[in-house]
Amino acid sequence: MLSRLKKELQIVGAHPPPGCAAWAADDKLLEVHGFVEGPEGSPYEGGRFQINMKFPETYPFSPPVVRFLTPIYHPNIDASGNICLDILSTSPKGTWTPCQNISTILLSLRSLMATPNAEDPLMPEIAMQMKENFELYKKAASDHTQKFSKRSNI
Repeated sequence: MLSRLKKELQIVGAHPPPGCAAWAADDKLLEVHGFVEGPEGSPYEGGRFQINMKFPETYPFSPPVVRFLTPIYHPNIDASGNICLDILSTSPKGTWTPCQNISTILLSLRSLMATPNAEDPLMPEIAMQMKENFELYKKAASDHTQKFSKRSNI
């Protein structure tokens, strides 16, 4: 497990996914820090969102616990940074498989930012706003991004 994590971190360090980065938090490699930049054209554009990944001893057969550390206004991410994303859970509800890795997690987070899923929210109020008044949602998410996640603030 540790050798796989070490290799994944080397790959991400040498060839990071677009708009993403990750690095070991300590020598144990069981905790990884990183960031995801807001995708172009999304209300998160221009923001850099810090994340944390904690890997269980059963990795890669179990997914890491991933949280956003930077506040984000998003229907699938709650105020504590917890994320509703199918690849971060095992079956029957989730789609995690051992072929997932740090790079695929980072890319999936960035994709979730580009296309939030209002049908499976952690934040029902934000999902409702997104469905009923998309422009108001975009403005609120953009304002939140400007306030909490500008690159110059990190």
